[in-house]
Amino acid sequence: MRNVISPFVGAPIVGFLLICACAPLAQCEQRVEVLTDGWRFAPGPQERGAATDLADAGWQTVQIPHDWAISGKPDPQLDAATGKLPWRGEGWYRRKVKISAEDSTRRVYLLFDGVMSEAKVYVNGEEAGGWDYGYNSFWVDATQFIKFGEENVIAVHADTTKHRSRWYPGAGLYRKVSLYVCEAIHAEHWGTHVSSEVSDSGEATISVRSEIRNHLTTPQDISAELVLLGPDEQGAIAGPVTESKTIPAQGAVVVEQEFKLKEFEAWGVESPTLYSVRLRVMQEDRELDQTVTPFGVRKVEFTPKYGLYLNGKRLELRGVNLHHDQGPLGAAFYPRAMQRQLEIMKDMGVNAIRTSHNAPAPELLEMCDRMGLLVIDELFDKWDDTADLHDQKQFEPFMRRNIGNFVRRDRNHPCVIVWSVGNEIGAILGAKDERAKAKVDFVAEQFRQHDNSRPLLMACHMLQVLETQTLDSMDILGWNYRRQYLPSHERFPKMSHIYTESASALSTRGFYKLPLPKNKTDFAYDERQVDSYDHNAAKWADIPDVEFARMQADRFCSGEFVWTGFDYLGEPTPYDHNWDDGKRPAEDQARSSYFGIVDLCGMPKDRYYLYRSHWAPASTTIHILPHWNWSGRDGEPTPVYVYTNGDEAELLLNGKSLGRQKKTEGKPEPDADSDELMGYYRLRWADVPYEPGELTAVAYLKGKEIGSATMRTAGDPEQLRLTPDRKQLAADGLDLCYVQIEVVDAAGVLCPHADATIKISVSGPAEAVGIANGDPTSMNPFVGDSCPLFHGKAMVVLRSKPGSKGVVKVTASSDGLESASASFAVGE
Repeated sequence: MRNVISPFVGAPIVGFLLICACAPLAQCEQRVEVLTDGWRFAPGPQERGAATDLADAGWQTVQIPHDWAISGKPDPQLDAATGKLPWRGEGWYRRKVKISAEDSTRRVYLLFDGVMSEAKVYVNGEEAGGWDYGYNSFWVDATQFIKFGEENVIAVHADTTKHRSRWYPGAGLYRKVSLYVCEAIHAEHWGTHVSSEVSDSGEATISVRSEIRNHLTTPQDISAELVLLGPDEQGAIAGPVTESKTIPAQGAVVVEQEFKLKEFEAWGVESPTLYSVRLRVMQEDRELDQTVTPFGVRKVEFTPKYGLYLNGKRLELRGVNLHHDQGPLGAAFYPRAMQRQLEIMKDMGVNAIRTSHNAPAPELLEMCDRMGLLVIDELFDKWDDTADLHDQKQFEPFMRRNIGNFVRRDRNHPCVIVWSVGNEIGAILGAKDERAKAKVDFVAEQFRQHDNSRPLLMACHMLQVLETQTLDSMDILGWNYRRQYLPSHERFPKMSHIYTESASALSTRGFYKLPLPKNKTDFAYDERQVDSYDHNAAKWADIPDVEFARMQADRFCSGEFVWTGFDYLGEPTPYDHNWDDGKRPAEDQARSSYFGIVDLCGMPKDRYYLYRSHWAPASTTIHILPHWNWSGRDGEPTPVYVYTNGDEAELLLNGKSLGRQKKTEGKPEPDADSDELMGYYRLRWADVPYEPGELTAVAYLKGKEIGSATMRTAGDPEQLRLTPDRKQLAADGLDLCYVQIEVVDAAGVLCPHADATIKISVSGPAEAVGIANGDPTSMNPFVGDSCPLFHGKAMVVLRSKPGSKGVVKVTASSDGLESASASFAVGE
């Protein structure tokens, strides 16, 4: 059987697996089971929630991942900043697990990828462990509480009442839970550290450090074998090297080894090659444990003058910030949902992700490893209640525990190029905390204790910190907004800089209002939407064109991370608690953000194509905006924009040329007016007289036609159209299919004003787990079978049923419209 990765050091494991030895050693039987099904949930306090004899048949049956708040009805009176959903409270989860009597000499662990929050874990009625910080992964040694040969009751209590958040945090067992049964002598959880260093001559040194633990009451002699495996774990390329060790009773030892590689494939954004280190722990003729740890060989250099170099070549970071929620799925982490987000971003030209502002699900990093996406791995937002740090007197032990778990879990991922210790921590950056420098220094020390191969940064927003020594222990200075990295660079020219948050532009998919905004904060207040001509940004922020010009001019900066790649639940600037100087009541405020380049459902806004045209110049992009349904505006001047990787385009209306426009040539001046800077990145026709029919843009690059696009006027809504993003799903109970729902006319043209309510029905081995339309103001529940369309579109998310095979048929219907169906297969 193929060797698999230990869940504590590598990629996610779905299902029930065996880790087996290779002949001639006797077979070991480490087991990993992902506890997806069989859970029961009850909201609120439960007096005997952990008791083994509790009758829980009346509790709700749920599947993990589970966010208990996302199925709640949005309440207009709740906080807009956190999505107007009922996430604050407490809840209990229970599940039964049978552990064989044959395992009585082994260890039993429970691994939680994340519990929101203040988790307490009980086994057979006794508290076995827990964790405070809701975004971090942790494990519990359940061995002493297990009844071998019997059913065991696992109970988890989650409590979000003290958690504070600036966005929607979710609630409950929102990430994977795994059961791990292993020998009493085993590789330590997250205990293998693989680092690589590439010399100027091109030789790679692979350093491996593995911790092996002995839970027995007597010293144990073991041998540890390390071998370097080639891509896809196919064959040894270095080693094996075996070392004998005596592990003290109830103690641990460290095995260290270096491997030299003169020939190797570097990990990079274009060719993300992964190697692996296999550790085998043996005793006489028996294998006790085996782990396989993926890693990449790459050379990362941050320079103060020219930015980032990856494998010897300058690389501009074209990144986005991603919050952890998955729109209509809430905080529940589904690997496919995350993969879809990354695929959409990568197609736009993104090469980097910042995990704003929390430890991500481990699968995100595994995907970035495979996809060639670089990562700023960020542990915290603030160092306060948002991190579940409620008592500053506990600062050191809290940081020691959480940094330890975070870094040890993530340090082997080649995608991770920077550790971020926190974001916009006003008390630290503004010197309000008299221990500011001491705290930063302590945090830096804890990070470097577990990994000293990556630089550290804190994302800053207050320039006064430059006049202090607070950030002396940081390796890179990260700055948010308004080109604040420039005075920082002038003050510290020998430090490297990253634009950790840029843009904060605002828009609503499919919404256009004329006349055009007078300035970046001229919003469509009456509709509580933001115009999609892409002129708007938050008051502290700028439109994309301004940031493009800055990155072209400021080559010392390693690149930018746009706020944000996707819309997210909560923080609905400008229609939030600050709207109208805080005078607007809660019910007037929206529930999700306008920042995203892509809407809450994953449907691109116009801005997506502006970024794609600039960030992915080798891909053909030709995008026309706005829609061409302007009843009542016949003959009136209507601005038309074209986003393209070409340098010029011709616009035709009903076959008649409206002339060519060409992008401004030369190097833009980043301090120029934003309207002037648009000329470098967009093609604009300001006064097209509206006439129904067809708008066609023909794009050119260096005089050669590269393609065309057409925008048509839609007729009356006639029928629904369904488009599934996949045709085949795994029958694992976790795989997802996103089905886009549209209203079109008789010719199949999208009707951009359609707002009918559609109803969904599903047959076959899948179920609807989320439905939404991308409207930041909508109070429609995310879990249900109906949803109003928003600018002609909506999205339903279907999840496969575990262990079932067959064809799934999803049907959408609406009064007065022709119904539509789509199908896909599960497990076939």
